[in-house]
Amino acid sequence: MAVSSLIRTFGSLLLSSSPRFLQIPVTPKPICLVGQLHAYREINTSAVVSTCNPLWKCRIKYTTRPIGMKKTGGRDHTGRIRVHGIGGGHKQRYRMIDFRRLNYQAGAETGPFEEKVIQVRYDPCRSADIALVAGQKRKRWIIATENMKTGDILKTSGHIGRMAVSANEGDAYPVGALPVGTLINNLESHPGKGAQYIRAAGTCGVILKKMNKTVVIQLPSKRQMQVLETCIATVGRVSNVDHNKRIIGKAGRNRWLGKRPRSGLWQRKGGWAGRKIRPLPPMKSYVNLPIASAHS
Repeated sequence: MAVSSLIRTFGSLLLSSSPRFLQIPVTPKPICLVGQLHAYREINTSAVVSTCNPLWKCRIKYTTRPIGMKKTGGRDHTGRIRVHGIGGGHKQRYRMIDFRRLNYQAGAETGPFEEKVIQVRYDPCRSADIALVAGQKRKRWIIATENMKTGDILKTSGHIGRMAVSANEGDAYPVGALPVGTLINNLESHPGKGAQYIRAAGTCGVILKKMNKTVVIQLPSKRQMQVLETCIATVGRVSNVDHNKRIIGKAGRNRWLGKRPRSGLWQRKGGWAGRKIRPLPPMKSYVNLPIASAHS
């Protein structure tokens, strides 16, 4: 043990005292991006994806084109299954959603601007439908509301006036500018952070009251939350209201959705259909009582 420790000590001293040209530089491992996003490595600090987007850490330039996705099968980066029951399914492509209806970057105007709905379509990566809108020399995907259709004009504003605004469905305003009792969705928890609440299909929140430049909102779960009046929200209810009423109909449709069977080995079966459930073996006693004590 002592000899090996001495050898290690001398080896470290030789490495540390070796000349600079003999030292081998160690290159760090490259960071692997999510899925096939290595093709989109353009960094644009003026138009970075919202922090609510799952791809925001990659600092990818925003694009309305669908991005290819790889199936994980419930496995993590080490290759081990972390979530069972996932696998197969139809191929999906991801569309980057802009959850910040109002841009809070330096120099950006908070005044009202309009956007036109170009397309409303199904999104395989979420329960709600999405809409492609165009305005201010750009196009982006947003979460569609219940009655949103092609050709609609959506208004977005960050101004809070003395009087509550009469907003139409799909418009985005600060919650402090909307009247009490308004149905809202895509709510921000902090101004400029992007929508994080009320984004699932068919859900909506209600503005309950306003006090001291804050607004109390009731979430779809009937819980209440208090946010600043400058947080942006979209007026109306999220689209695809009948999402929870769909009928699967057959096992194959679940396989299309990427869900594997949850029964099989884990289902108890009788002798007529699979493994026979055998009774427990009789109790085995290890107690040896003396014969004399037993008769007495």
